[in-house]
Amino acid sequence: MGLPRRTLRTTSISSLSAALVAGAAFGLAPAQAGAAPATQSTAAADVRFVDIPGDGGTVLKGNVFTPAGAEDGQRFPAIVLPTSWAVPQIEYVAQAQKLADSGYVVVSYNSRGFWQSGGNIEVAGAPDIADASRVIDWTLANTPTDPDKVGMAGVSYGAGISLLAAAHDKRVKAVGAMSGWADLIESIYSGRTQHVQAAGLLTGAGFLTGRPSPELQQVMKDFLGSNLAKEQEMLAWGRKRSPATYIDRLNANKPAVMLANAWGDTIFPPNQYAKFFEQLSGPKRLEFRPGDHATAEATGLLGLPNDVWTNTQRWFDHHLKGEDNGIDREQPVQLKSRSTGGYEGYADWKSVGAATERIPLNDSEHVFANIDSGANGGVVLLSNALDQFLKLPPTASIPLLPRSFAAVWQSERHDSVRQVRGTTKLHTTVTSTKPSGTLVAYLYDVGPLGVGKLVSNAPYTFHDKTPGQAFGVDLELFSTAYDVPAGHKLALVIDTVDPLYIEHNPTGAQLTFSSPAADPSFVSVPLREK
Repeated sequence: MGLPRRTLRTTSISSLSAALVAGAAFGLAPAQAGAAPATQSTAAADVRFVDIPGDGGTVLKGNVFTPAGAEDGQRFPAIVLPTSWAVPQIEYVAQAQKLADSGYVVVSYNSRGFWQSGGNIEVAGAPDIADASRVIDWTLANTPTDPDKVGMAGVSYGAGISLLAAAHDKRVKAVGAMSGWADLIESIYSGRTQHVQAAGLLTGAGFLTGRPSPELQQVMKDFLGSNLAKEQEMLAWGRKRSPATYIDRLNANKPAVMLANAWGDTIFPPNQYAKFFEQLSGPKRLEFRPGDHATAEATGLLGLPNDVWTNTQRWFDHHLKGEDNGIDREQPVQLKSRSTGGYEGYADWKSVGAATERIPLNDSEHVFANIDSGANGGVVLLSNALDQFLKLPPTASIPLLPRSFAAVWQSERHDSVRQVRGTTKLHTTVTSTKPSGTLVAYLYDVGPLGVGKLVSNAPYTFHDKTPGQAFGVDLELFSTAYDVPAGHKLALVIDTVDPLYIEHNPTGAQLTFSSPAADPSFVSVPLREK
């Protein structure tokens, strides 16, 4: 094509990408390479470091991998990879090399506002969506790309931008969205509660590695400062940046969408992905695995064997290349339990946890707010990564939890394994001494010694309630797949403070949880059908 070409050895690419595991998995990026590294010729795919004009002419730093030996007039399917939040343009080099060696043109670019790309951080706003289309324009004009075979993929921020781009640009025929979001509000404001560690981590990483827009700075100030006067404005801001808002456009365009996430993702919890998956009407696939945000994909960024990346390439091979690799004949929902190593296939999300166990919450419980009982969801990124690699979820001694600050209900001891699959639902009646408050519900697997291993949790915040007047609460805990051993119990614990979340309990607040005869309280635990 008469364009200058540079090549890298595969070993150089693997070394380069080795620095990125922490960045992809933990939302922080290593130092940006100031210039293109020294290059050496091999039979591997060619790579060029380029400037791509984004929306309004904003310069986006990128790199392009082209299959080795491409001849004039030859056309290849292309995959566009927007980078993750706070991670530089070299994030995907190992996977880009693999994809190019398999016959793809791969264009990766640094999202606007980060590192050497121009502009400000817009959090997948209109400029970011327009950038994706401008990158596709550039790819078609400057690489041997087949215009009818364009896909997009990414991890985290790149996943969200890819989904949004597919809703707005019909040229995107397939998407691989790994550890992303479909509903930004349900991700960091579920249960009307700020996920403070997640939001704080993203905000801090944004300031360290990029240039947050004035709008973003104000939104995060209002969000972390609990400015309820701006709540509706913040919700509108989040909806504009949520792929679920544009589900009609996605279903009209019908890109083939693969969604992959981790059960313990503390930035983008799995529930919102599952709901989004059910709304898609085109070709689709949903995968959930143990881990936290981007930890399931992290080893793939080193070029190591990785199920998420392997299936993502299979998805593109089928939907862009037309390969008959069988992925379209597999069950579209693929789950891996946190307790076992195998995959389970389901026809749809509704089939996950089709059976249920209903545990009555008969006893009335009274707790004082503002004190952490010792039950909590762990630490963002760290705790669920330990669960993924070492099967060490957050724990609590259920008998020792102070009953003044924690409400506790337990099931009978189970005589067989309980395979929890899907979304646990809590229904209860709450009476507060104050108009506002926060509660956090936890489901524990309790062993013979009373040690509870965290199965799931979720927060719930209320405002403008009449003190002393009971009201109902329906809360979905974060979806999961966990096997409770025979001889163990399930315990539901509710307290009012968790370091993962901002709590809204006024000083001296007290909460009572009751179970009226006309509206009994319960927790419904989804189980895998035998």
